Amino acid sequence: MVYMKVFKFGGASVKDAEGVKNLAKVLEVAGEKDLIVVISAMGKMTNAFELVVTNYFGNIQEVTTSINEIVHYHHKILEGLFSTDKHPVFLKVNQLIAELSQFLDKNKSKQHPFVYDQVVSYGELISTTIVSAYLEETGIKNTFLDARDCIITDTKYRDANVKWEATQQRISEVINKKGITITQGFIASEYKHNLTTTLGREGSDYTAAIFAYCLNADSVTIWKDVPGVLNADPRYFKKTTLLNHISYKEAIELAFYGASVIHPKTLQPLQRKEIPLYVKSFLNPAGAGTCVGKGATLDPKTSCFILKSNQVLISLSSLDFNFMMEDHIGDVFKWLHEFKMKVELIQNSAISFTVCVDNKYDSLDALLAKLRGAFKVSWNEGVTLFTIRHATPVEVKRLEADKTVLLKQENRDTVQLVVME
Repeated sequence: MVYMKVFKFGGASVKDAEGVKNLAKVLEVAGEKDLIVVISAMGKMTNAFELVVTNYFGNIQEVTTSINEIVHYHHKILEGLFSTDKHPVFLKVNQLIAELSQFLDKNKSKQHPFVYDQVVSYGELISTTIVSAYLEETGIKNTFLDARDCIITDTKYRDANVKWEATQQRISEVINKKGITITQGFIASEYKHNLTTTLGREGSDYTAAIFAYCLNADSVTIWKDVPGVLNADPRYFKKTTLLNHISYKEAIELAFYGASVIHPKTLQPLQRKEIPLYVKSFLNPAGAGTCVGKGATLDPKTSCFILKSNQVLISLSSLDFNFMMEDHIGDVFKWLHEFKMKVELIQNSAISFTVCVDNKYDSLDALLAKLRGAFKVSWNEGVTLFTIRHATPVEVKRLEADKTVLLKQENRDTVQLVVME
């Protein structure tokens, strides 16, 4: 019986020609023969394709310029990998760009999410086309797979929901469990018309989990530019600790609160089949990294710090000082959903309700206008939300120092602080 493994490489691992060469070395060091390799768009190319969409809807004369920048970026990588521009991969990449331009020329839809998915998906398609060709060039035989032929979703563009039965059937039919397969993260196709959908930003980890679940894989390894899962983001905290092992439950809690190393949707399918998830460094592929699986909650047992910046704290109270009852709070949640606000923290008392949200879709003004019709409203923009799992009182006090604490909430395992710095 063939037991496959799934590797996922993010944009940072293939941001330039040297990154692609290093990916090949990682595969050689790992030595896996039966493997699904899920790859994201190169570097910051998702942002570049998003700019194409923005220009398409608001600054049409700049669309060609933004596409040309994408072409230049990828051609520079190609030139660093292949000795001649006569290599067939140059033509394949140019054909993908031509497909993109043709879509923009012929498209009649004014629906931003639909256009977004059709355009941004080319980041992954180009990335995997280049990597697959380079691996073949260096003697690593592989099969190129379009993930849209396997992962089937509903029609919720930009954040599609997987249709698991259809996806399981497609993967069983399409994938050869022997050898190395190169495929895309983040992208899928909807069941009605086979049009491209995406699984939400940072959805490539989720793609790896979907393949692992449907193939009953041995494990999933996410290759990143960090040695594994750290107890805090090294960009904000000077001292960090590598976590050797995290239980599924603890990892899901960390993901829920916003730990950026693991995508929130990634863990559920893996937990259901007890498939271990490893987070390792593509800079040091021989390192042990972090294992997420059955067993101890945290090893070593230490506090974990999660930071979310640029949040909004909204406080509501009734206009006539009546109690904030379930029907009032129900209206608030309905509007938060309507204006696509991600709720990070809530706190309520008899006459007030406070919520910390992520204004991801820039709809704060519209939400506040709605809320003012029913409540007395105050708010703070640009606040920072700290979440600490398994904190000690000393650590909380140290974190509070030199900050204005607007809200504090704690339970047995978790302390959350909303602060102005």
